[in-house]
Amino acid sequence: MIGLINDEYYMDLAISMASKTMGQTGINPIVGCVITNGGSIVGMGAHLQRGEAHAEVQAVAMAGERTVGATAYVTLEPCSHYGKTPPCANLLIDKGISRVVVAALDPNPLVAGTGVAKLQQAGIEVVVGVLEERANKLNEKFNYYITTKRPFVTLKSAATLDGRLATKTGSSQWISGPAARAEVHALRHQHQGIMVGVNTLLADDPSLTTRLEVTAKQPIPIIVDAKLRTPTTARVLQLRSAEVIILTTDRASSEKQTELEAAGATVVRCGSGDQVDLHAAMKWLGEHEISSILLEGGGKLNGAMLEAGLINKLILYYGMRIVGGNSSPSLFAMDGVETMGEAYSLKEVEVSLVGEDVRIIGYPRYEQEQ
Repeated sequence: MIGLINDEYYMDLAISMASKTMGQTGINPIVGCVITNGGSIVGMGAHLQRGEAHAEVQAVAMAGERTVGATAYVTLEPCSHYGKTPPCANLLIDKGISRVVVAALDPNPLVAGTGVAKLQQAGIEVVVGVLEERANKLNEKFNYYITTKRPFVTLKSAATLDGRLATKTGSSQWISGPAARAEVHALRHQHQGIMVGVNTLLADDPSLTTRLEVTAKQPIPIIVDAKLRTPTTARVLQLRSAEVIILTTDRASSEKQTELEAAGATVVRCGSGDQVDLHAAMKWLGEHEISSILLEGGGKLNGAMLEAGLINKLILYYGMRIVGGNSSPSLFAMDGVETMGEAYSLKEVEVSLVGEDVRIIGYPRYEQEQ
């Protein structure tokens, strides 16, 4: 079936290109741009790396002189300020673009509508909101980080049908099938950090790396360890594929901190209590430009993050297994609520099959939203 050639057709192409760069742009947004002239595509581009040419710059370079009188389709409002690169709004004006179609406005306070205003003041026709929902979902991590200065946290976990992370003996390989496990490695590539609790580290000694058939970016391992029980021989420290951050408390041993730092870790003290102050930890991580985290914790860390209201999105894979056992670790180990009316619920839920596993994607609806 031949699709209708209209604004949505070209914006769909721009969004598709942008989606392929997820995980590469750091704290910058994912952006795609398509330029058309005379009914033909003359330029395309996507933002590939922070500090490098924006999508509009790449598309303009491809189009050359054919930008005069052309239409530019951009998934995010063209920037209007000088950052690591010059303003893209100025570029589109200077190159003679006559019409700009924008999917979503930029929530960055440095832009926030000023890019569109600059284009309109130059006499360019601007259309805003074409495939806006898809564009915003594409940049959900950036949108959250740029407005809160906190990392967007995605909880990923694999559980049995009865909500267990392992059997009563600790056996967990494998709850999910190969298709789901492959998706997990893609998720790691798409987040700047990967977070686990020290219990998971001690039980599994994970490498916390992205293992795909093609070369992929490695997330920064983040370990929540209130008592600094992380051994200097841990695989994640031995591999040193990326900086390793260990979140602890003021009560932790200074001597152990020195040992871990000598092994290559960055130790951050968050709070003076028995447990890591997770709000303080997220604040520190945001200040150090970690805009997205894949949480692969055990039940205790999962529960603590949920109770703190710090999980933005859940991706749960349910394997078709039932293991039972009163002592089997659960997906969320926390005190729990007293009534069903207080239960955490999900919104914008998607349910699908991945191989033989059921994948549920949703966004927690916290108390203030209910």
